[in-house]
Amino acid sequence: MISPGIQSFSGKRVLLLQGPIGPFFRLLAKDLKAVGAKVFKINFNAGDWLFYPTDALNYRGTMDDWPLWFEDLVLRLKIDTVLLFGDCRPIHRAAHAIATKLELDVGVFEEGYIRPDYITLERSGVNGHSKIPRHPELFKKVTAPVAQTHPIPKTYNLMVWYGFCYFTIGSFGAPWFIHYKHHRPLTILEALPWLRSAWRKLKYKWLERGQQDDLVQNWSNHFFLVPLQVFNDSQITVHADCINIRHFIKQTLNSFAAHAPADTLLVFKHHPMDRGYCNYRTLIKRLADRAGVSDRVRYIHDQHLPTLLDHARGVVVVNSTVGFSALYHGTPTKTCGRAFYNMEGLTYQGSLDDFWQQTENIHLDKLLYKNVRNYVITRTQLNGSFYKKIKNAGFHSGVIFPNSPKTRP
Repeated sequence: MISPGIQSFSGKRVLLLQGPIGPFFRLLAKDLKAVGAKVFKINFNAGDWLFYPTDALNYRGTMDDWPLWFEDLVLRLKIDTVLLFGDCRPIHRAAHAIATKLELDVGVFEEGYIRPDYITLERSGVNGHSKIPRHPELFKKVTAPVAQTHPIPKTYNLMVWYGFCYFTIGSFGAPWFIHYKHHRPLTILEALPWLRSAWRKLKYKWLERGQQDDLVQNWSNHFFLVPLQVFNDSQITVHADCINIRHFIKQTLNSFAAHAPADTLLVFKHHPMDRGYCNYRTLIKRLADRAGVSDRVRYIHDQHLPTLLDHARGVVVVNSTVGFSALYHGTPTKTCGRAFYNMEGLTYQGSLDDFWQQTENIHLDKLLYKNVRNYVITRTQLNGSFYKKIKNAGFHSGVIFPNSPKTRP
């Protein structure tokens, strides 16, 4: 869906389901219409309606009725392409199954595999459902060049604002969508974790001052970095073998305590999007005390990730895209879940227990990494952001579609 350009949607009848929070799908519809596509949209709650208030269908039925309603709609409208954000939401899983049965084309948007300058659009599925090949030999002849990347400015504040609007209106508008069940609580109370997140960011900035300098200056190549993921991310709830983040922390810390060199640290880094929801400090302290490594385990929050990756001896993730970023920095990486980049020549293929002692013997296949990265970008990534436009991108959505004429008048 990426490499042919947006003109590949010309003449298509496209149905948009739920998109990312914000106006992205409404603006994308303008781009699609500009190349000759016929675009339809379904809203499922008042938050969806807020960002796509006109020319949309509002589904107010039950989840039990949704599959048949959806199948009848796509047949009646003669839909041939379905676009959605996140393929693990219940409404999208049901729609995806119907679309596959009817042999419709399904495009799935997701946060970028390569961040912060890209978003993902992949045919059929993303993350664990991705069709990206997992065999190194298939990438040996991949030489497609990557176009110049336009850097993306920080989007956090705008994303928070869109989220506040979405959950507020979604909460107040619930009586008009009485059967809808969101994949997380659709209530004004969702503002509380974001307020807590802002407070904690200031708090940790003060409490953890000097942590990054200490790690870089005094512990360079003597600490292992463990970037944590969002507790309810589908990467954890669907595409991972661990029970949850707490289980992953326990497994990783106990393995480190039993097998890592005595002169190394274990550094857990909290995910910034999870800051207002979870706090693992008590858990990590209890596990470290029990394992006898309390002086060798740290828990940090908002330090500069690329700098940490440059100075870490190794990185341990479940399946986070941070692991792919670690490869960019040449840092030995161990995945403990199903990640598209987990393959011989890129990540460590042995056990986690052995990883701690083997980092000096792990050698990244730089050509393989370059080929995989080029493949991922040219086949699945769009330069841009869901929340902030690239200036002069030439598209209403503010992302850059390769090999495409500009659609904006």
